Amino acid sequence: MAAETPRPRAKRRDPEAARTIRDVAARAGVSTATVSRVVNGNYPVAASTRAAVERAMRELGYVANAHARALAGSTTRVVGIVVNEIVDPFFAYIARGVQAEAVASGRLCLVCSTQGDQAAELKFVDLLLEQRADAVILVGGAVEDKEYFAAVDHRARQLGASGSSLVLCGRPGLASDAPAYAVEYDNTGGAAAITDHLLNAGHTRILYLGGPTALSTTTARLRGFEQALRARGHELDPALVRTGAFGRQFGYEQTLRAIDEGLDFTAIFAANDIVAAGVYVALRERGRSVPADVSVVGYDDVPVASELQPALTTVRVPLEELGRAAVRAGLSGLEKNADPFAHQRPVTTLGTVVVVRDSVAPPPR
Repeated sequence: MAAETPRPRAKRRDPEAARTIRDVAARAGVSTATVSRVVNGNYPVAASTRAAVERAMRELGYVANAHARALAGSTTRVVGIVVNEIVDPFFAYIARGVQAEAVASGRLCLVCSTQGDQAAELKFVDLLLEQRADAVILVGGAVEDKEYFAAVDHRARQLGASGSSLVLCGRPGLASDAPAYAVEYDNTGGAAAITDHLLNAGHTRILYLGGPTALSTTTARLRGFEQALRARGHELDPALVRTGAFGRQFGYEQTLRAIDEGLDFTAIFAANDIVAAGVYVALRERGRSVPADVSVVGYDDVPVASELQPALTTVRVPLEELGRAAVRAGLSGLEKNADPFAHQRPVTTLGTVVVVRDSVAPPPR
């Protein structure tokens, strides 16, 4: 009788192979999407549902195995930065600082440009959350809007729950206890200092030009402008304040309009250096000389400030260091055992300084 051919042994199933997200969903009686939300912590889930999913993960060993491996690989070693306009030197230099610090920490830097669309800004934050970015940095001023701040607050909490961090760079921190860092510069102090420089030169009729009216950057600079005037016994004349945009065209058009209307002023405080570039062109077109006829100052100290003729007196903002500091703040939340909901998040404030060049002189007699 022929020997019986031995049957091949049945391949033993790896007990971990069954421990998938589908198994957890079936055990908890929920969808796989709900399990994913509990695991990733990127969307709110009802407390009872979360408890059921976590119980299923414990019973299946999912927390100790697959879930632990997912968490171990949760970081993509990416820092995301969301800016208004990437070709604007203000944002470009901050982005350069972010990239330099991100690379120094072994991370990739992703830059997103909103073109001034707040809805786009929030969408970029959502995408970076999905990408498990280690830190998400929102750069530049924010418009005063309760719904918008509520949306930012919500995303700060989502990022904190997923082990990431939200950093507000160049704008005030959130008024709530949401886990967000803030890296600011002395915006108001810089505006007061440059206004004082004009006052010391003898100017009291100073035209303020530029900046979106409701933007936090604009309100802070106007606050410093007014503080300096009041400190020297001068009231702010509303006719000498014209806000609306940051840009060369705005500075050009508003300067022409002010001259053509016969507005009395001897100096112009341009809300940034790009606005000042437009001011220079308009003054030349109307036969006004800088600084013999009109003194001009700017803000930010981007390269155009030193390239203008005469070179522009302005406020230097440490733009690259702002970017670096924002990355350091965001990554500090990744320290071992760091509590993502420790509400006392530090606020870092960097100083500004007046850079005196050739665009200010005493008013003409």
